[in-house]
Amino acid sequence: MIGRIAGRVEYKGEDHVLIDVRGVGYVIYCSDRVLASLPRPGEAAALYTDLLVREDLLQLFGFPTLVEKEWHRLLMSVQGIGAKASLAILGALGPDGVSRAIALGDINAIKAAKGIGPKTAQRVVIELKDKAPMVMAMGAGTATAAGDDVLEEPVAPAPRPAAPAAPTNASAQSEALSALGNLGYGPSEAASAVAEAAGEAPEAETSALIRAALKLLAPKG
Repeated sequence: MIGRIAGRVEYKGEDHVLIDVRGVGYVIYCSDRVLASLPRPGEAAALYTDLLVREDLLQLFGFPTLVEKEWHRLLMSVQGIGAKASLAILGALGPDGVSRAIALGDINAIKAAKGIGPKTAQRVVIELKDKAPMVMAMGAGTATAAGDDVLEEPVAPAPRPAAPAAPTNASAQSEALSALGNLGYGPSEAASAVAEAAGEAPEAETSALIRAALKLLAPKG
């Protein structure tokens, strides 16, 4: 399995990039948003990758964060969602937008992606709503970086990349989800409340997120 590619950008196509890694060129398919974020030809770039293996096809798909790669894998597990549809959803919403849309059951947000109909969008929300908390707890992740060493022959093995850093309140969201679960709330409703509370107060600490989520979960009327 090829999990990460770091090298020099040779060219960018409409839906892919060619990255040269010491003489070997890798064609990596990406969303429009990811392609736009990559540097110009001749500059260093790195992407986390997922390898699609079929009888007559091998394709690499690239992502700047591990969270986005995880969402790609989960989206591909939904009936009717192939690699192209997954990239369309991630390209339109980004990993944070996908997390929020699924946690809040926002079918219209998923449906806004090119080529995604209402029935497919509904399947995505229904099938992945219980998995959203797990991915949300991973945090947004830090984009994988490529240094100058990928452009020249190294004199020593390159160090392993540092693990992605979580955003400020990723642990707070995870702890809030755990607390709501202990109170008897289901994963999907807890994730929805925490996502909404975190959206309104991105820097909130655990206790504040729990209070806000409980207010959202309280019976109306």
